[in-house]
Amino acid sequence: MCVAEVIVVTSGKGGVGKTTLTANLGCALAKLGEKVCLVDADIGLKNLDVVLGLENRIVYTLIDVVNGNVSAQEALVRHKILKNVYLLAASQVATKEMVSPDDMKRVIKELYPHFDYIIIDSPAGIERGFRNAVTPAEKVLIITTPELTAISDADRVIGLLENFGFSDENIKIVLNKFKASMVRRGDMLTTEDVESTLALEIISVIPDSEEVIIATNRGIPITLDGTTQIARSFENLARRLRGERIPIEEDLLIESKGIVSFIKKFFSKFKRG
Repeated sequence: MCVAEVIVVTSGKGGVGKTTLTANLGCALAKLGEKVCLVDADIGLKNLDVVLGLENRIVYTLIDVVNGNVSAQEALVRHKILKNVYLLAASQVATKEMVSPDDMKRVIKELYPHFDYIIIDSPAGIERGFRNAVTPAEKVLIITTPELTAISDADRVIGLLENFGFSDENIKIVLNKFKASMVRRGDMLTTEDVESTLALEIISVIPDSEEVIIATNRGIPITLDGTTQIARSFENLARRLRGERIPIEEDLLIESKGIVSFIKKFFSKFKRG
């Protein structure tokens, strides 16, 4: 029997990459042999099924489980490729007020014995949906970007999490859409700037990448493409969550490696032509 670690992915604002992170982290953990359940708590919007390419396979949603129509296990949808990844989808026709924090705790408790990791995709902001998502969690990943507005919003979320009883040890920062070239020019906040402002550890740095956008639009998490350098950043995060000691500098090398890889592929095609 599994004993799941329950992690919530959250942020202070929308558009910073929560759903993409949830999907790719879940797939990265699954590739390492873990059994993973992804829970979409963004009721009323639901994007996680689309990012995973499972939107046409949804029969039951979180609301059906909360209302007692089906069990949590019955509502799960299995990933097409990674058979140890399961999704509990959100309802697009419901509202966040139709689910309470106690409802979420009950649903997660039902899933808890069957998985190694349960990752909850939280809605943006600090309203009811946020509280629903964080209440059953043991650890928090706050995803932000190196922009002052995003950092300010993340700082506010940290204060709320501390009020909910989370310790600093159980809150980690994921820095998304990082551009080393802009940092070198002094046009973007450094990792040190972000850690100093938020007073929390950065557990992962994910470079800005068009490949992630393309994969997301296709409903295929980039982690499933083992040939891309950007997939390594999600794999590094998964390994760190499992206790492996991988220096954060490994993430910062990925952007430059990706550029080198692109150039090599370009000239290889040019020679063949």
